[in-house]
Amino acid sequence: MSAAPLLLTMGDAAGIGPEILVRAFASGEAANAVVVGDVPVMRRAAGVVGGGCLVVPVDCLDRLDRLPHGAVPVLQAKDLPADLCEVPFGHVDARAGAAAAACIREAVQWVRAGVGRAIVTAPIHKEALSAAGVPYPGHTEMLQALSVDPGQPLPPVRMMLANDELRTVLVTIHMSLRRAIDAVTFEGVLKTIRIADASMRRFGLGRPRVAVAGLNPHAGEGGLFGDEELRLIGPAVEAARAEGIEVTGPFAPDTVFMRARHAADHPGEFDVVVAMTHDHGLIPVKYLGVEQGVNVTLGLPFVRTSPDHGTAFDLAGTGRADPSSLVAAVRMARVLAG
Repeated sequence: MSAAPLLLTMGDAAGIGPEILVRAFASGEAANAVVVGDVPVMRRAAGVVGGGCLVVPVDCLDRLDRLPHGAVPVLQAKDLPADLCEVPFGHVDARAGAAAAACIREAVQWVRAGVGRAIVTAPIHKEALSAAGVPYPGHTEMLQALSVDPGQPLPPVRMMLANDELRTVLVTIHMSLRRAIDAVTFEGVLKTIRIADASMRRFGLGRPRVAVAGLNPHAGEGGLFGDEELRLIGPAVEAARAEGIEVTGPFAPDTVFMRARHAADHPGEFDVVVAMTHDHGLIPVKYLGVEQGVNVTLGLPFVRTSPDHGTAFDLAGTGRADPSSLVAAVRMARVLAG
């Protein structure tokens, strides 16, 4: 598997995904990788970026080292809309949503067959997925469903956003805040702590220090501002600690991320923070800078990473999109895939 290439999905054709992929290959950061996507769309992106980057169709995943330096190998995904290259930049389009989903499905097939080493996904647009009738709200849920055969139980997965300073794992992800509060359960919190601990060990940490953020202001202040910490979150922390996991909390969510942050003048108290909701956990990491942030799906039977930003429709087609987060995702995928 170590010699197998990384599989980089193209993302939404109307967004910046194709452009940052071209830039990653041109810089040499995407060596031994292949784009699962659409050749015409990738050539359009290469034209936008400039520099004469060569987009090369490939029909297999070996001999990629024989391509010219900086060339972009593209494995043409099946069942893509014939007019995909006509999708305008910066607009929600069902054709782009359908194509993004098709590329993800094909990449998962390759990696599950052992031909691909890991998957790095360029950004998709959730409205475009919905417009195409794709029954998943985002990457995480789609990858979870595709990672097993039909009828098999889905693996418990969690979303982690990480950079050099902070790691955060989410109990709930893509749902309304009202639904997310109801989705915070003892079982869900305990399972997330277990997944976070196991994943940090995969990162090479022998005994990870896991912090758990509360749901309510001041972590409920002893029940004055909500009792989820007393009824659900605290008991889950105690259960995980009884299993031998080094976990503490629940802590006030407005301060725990500062305590966990690893900086030159401030070594973090924790290796990872478990947060209850999407924005609780992601705002602190993204505030530190999207350039080095990486989204990792924990719990899948294969490695999947992605940049921590979206399709950036306002930048699509300008050639100014920054590939730094994608490059960080490629680097992390290599480390995690071994």
